[in-house]
Amino acid sequence: MTAATAPAPSSFARTTFRIVGWLFCLELVSGVLQGYYVPLIPRLVDHLGITDAEFNWFEAGQLLVSALSVPLLAKLGDMFGHKRMLLVATVLTGAFTWWLAFTDDFASFLIAWSLSGFYTVWLPLEIALIFDRGRTTGAGAATTRRAAGTLVLALELGAIAGALLAPRVLGWTGDDVVRTMTMPAIVVTLVLFAILFGVPESRPAPGRRTLDLPGFVLLGLALVGVTAGLRFMSLNGPETWWAWLVVAAGLLLLLPFGRWELRHEDPAIDLRVLGRRTMWPVQLTAGLVGISLLGAQAPLATYAATDPGEVVDGRPLGYGLGLDDTSLVIGGYIVSLAIGALLFAILSRRIAPRVVLIVATFLVAGGYLLLIPLHDSLGTFLPPLLVAGLGCGALVAALPATAAAASPPGQTGVAAGLTNTTKTLGGSFASTVFGIVLATGVSSAVTTAASLSGYLTVWAICGGGALVAAVLLFLVPRDAFGEPLSD
Repeated sequence: MTAATAPAPSSFARTTFRIVGWLFCLELVSGVLQGYYVPLIPRLVDHLGITDAEFNWFEAGQLLVSALSVPLLAKLGDMFGHKRMLLVATVLTGAFTWWLAFTDDFASFLIAWSLSGFYTVWLPLEIALIFDRGRTTGAGAATTRRAAGTLVLALELGAIAGALLAPRVLGWTGDDVVRTMTMPAIVVTLVLFAILFGVPESRPAPGRRTLDLPGFVLLGLALVGVTAGLRFMSLNGPETWWAWLVVAAGLLLLLPFGRWELRHEDPAIDLRVLGRRTMWPVQLTAGLVGISLLGAQAPLATYAATDPGEVVDGRPLGYGLGLDDTSLVIGGYIVSLAIGALLFAILSRRIAPRVVLIVATFLVAGGYLLLIPLHDSLGTFLPPLLVAGLGCGALVAALPATAAAASPPGQTGVAAGLTNTTKTLGGSFASTVFGIVLATGVSSAVTTAASLSGYLTVWAICGGGALVAAVLLFLVPRDAFGEPLSD
């Protein structure tokens, strides 16, 4: 598009505001999907006739589908249009969410739950769509930063709404699981029309119609090996030797993947772009932040529920918050994520994105490291957790936006999507390590409570990972991630 045909700034701003409004609805639904099912887990366990441990397979399946589908659909978005792939991902999510509502056996539920995870590609595609539209005006990066914060705010608000709504819908339906589970399917179906009629298509790079299928197959097999091996370890323990072999096989597949990608004219993942100083620290930061953002949720909940007065070996545990309802801790953390995303949308107008990333990672590091001395009561535990949440919320918005700004034309979706994939891998790795750390530290055979040293180790790993990310971000050039900051 030439300067003569480029949209006027005021026209572009109005159009972008309208687009972000429709995408805000989509992210609200994404949040509902992430928050709605959590309070229903005990009822779903009874409905399916399974154990709590077996329910972990549903989370593992959805994480695996996310890791595999996001790079592929993001690449297809770069090739054929991001709106088109948003529609595809939404149709698939809706179809499998409807299936989820009407199935009552373990195998069918596992397949439907896993494949409903296509919604994880929504945010990267939205970021890519907004950035590619703004690229022609010279305001792509600044516009995308503000939009990303707004969209992540919608995501977190949706998660809160979903978590609050689910128990009430279950009550309104008279404990009818099928009717309760149709609510997410209905909202996904409705939001499809918001995309169809409210969101314009991006402009894909011309002449790109051949997908690097061998590259995606090699990448998919590598991701399957690593994530499946880690999940097997978390379920069966680190002494499961064959799980280590599965992880090793996945890592080894990265070698032929890398050789193939470097020779391919239009690779699935452009490793040369990934190696730039503006890109690899961002992607590595996503993986390191995934440690605390995805891996620490279960330890936070179990610590909040641990009763410090529980008597073990003749004396009280002496640690834990003893909460019967952990929603105050988890809910407070989610609210802090939303505030962090909102602050990013506001501050990104005035502060360089590199600075925002560094400050946010230091907030995550500081929050988790402060939990090491400040964990004795809810009053001391909650403030550091909220500080970490502010940083995580800002990073969830900032990482895909900055990755998109650092990408060349035609690779915006892949760059934004990779932040999701690396974040998922970091979370999967952390979940396995944290499960091992807490399991090996169980206080006694008569209690399920992990030792205090196990929890301290978890928080140290979360804080240390964020510190490493902050240091790596100093390697990013000062003027990275594009144009002007202010209005």
